[in-house]
Amino acid sequence: MSILIFLLILGVLVMAHEAGHFLVAKLNGIRVLEFCLGMGPQLVKFKKGETVYSIRLFPIGGACMFDGEDGNVEGGGPGDEHCFNNASVWARIATVVAGPICNFILAFLFSVIIVNFSATDLPIITQVTEGGAAAEAGILPGDEIVSVNGEKVHLYREVQVISQLNRGEAYEMVLSRDGELIEVTFSPKYDEQEGRYYMGLAGAVYEEFRGLDSLKYGFYEVRYAAVSTYKSLLQMIQGQVKTEDMAGVVGIANMVGETYEAVKPAGWQYVLLTMMNLAAILSVNLGIINLLPLPALDGGRLVFLAVEVVRGKPVPADKEGMVHAIGFVFFMVLMVFLVFNDIRNIFF
Repeated sequence: MSILIFLLILGVLVMAHEAGHFLVAKLNGIRVLEFCLGMGPQLVKFKKGETVYSIRLFPIGGACMFDGEDGNVEGGGPGDEHCFNNASVWARIATVVAGPICNFILAFLFSVIIVNFSATDLPIITQVTEGGAAAEAGILPGDEIVSVNGEKVHLYREVQVISQLNRGEAYEMVLSRDGELIEVTFSPKYDEQEGRYYMGLAGAVYEEFRGLDSLKYGFYEVRYAAVSTYKSLLQMIQGQVKTEDMAGVVGIANMVGETYEAVKPAGWQYVLLTMMNLAAILSVNLGIINLLPLPALDGGRLVFLAVEVVRGKPVPADKEGMVHAIGFVFFMVLMVFLVFNDIRNIFF
């Protein structure tokens, strides 16, 4: 059941991503040769119009293959207006960026549903540790955290992420107390046993939101996932993430399975909302990672398209294709590494 749930989540996220590419390509008259889920040999396929729809052997990823892109040419050519490379540069930019945007839209829809059927954690302090940094700064239970170091806060989870990533830096915090804004500055205290810095406070107050409010807090949920992903990537670039903290497809599948087993006793409704929340977070992750300016990713293709806008002419297709091919090999090697890393973390 855990594996089936993981494959279902992955399939929905990939389908949403590729559907974004597909729909915008069609709107711009670009010929789509194949819309597929998975990688490797085709298991099931059928053709409708000019597009082959298929499911491939390995249920990881997917693709929307355009006529004329990366050497994929079927009946088209330099003079064929339906070839990807012959479409206007802005049509191609819209087609490429549509995939990640659809991931953000899907995450927002899931988040709105979750907010409507569960309570949201507001950044209201419920407990202040005696002798802790927050208590010494004069922070009281009932204070609502408005911002931390200039960063607006809407969910208590955002405060937790800021605290977890702190390396001893001082906090500049804006609080709301009885309708009045208060500014406090304090440094967290280091816990030798836990090996990290603590603010010395806890929350949150949970409140239910419906209707238009659910749209607002659904947006905050997506924002939280996006900021958390960005900060995690920044930590990785800075070398602050250990190898055992990284997870690939096996690690994510294992996390989904553990989460499912943990919430299963609470009933199918709770399982559904929890899995939907995981899907929303992973969808935001997928959208952001695909926008990174790296070869073989949507962000890498956007870099070449941006160069075309500036130069007024495209980069030669063979050179761009070579760069993306090298990027694809790199990501395949990275995926294999992460699979072995996941197996080591899970079983050893």
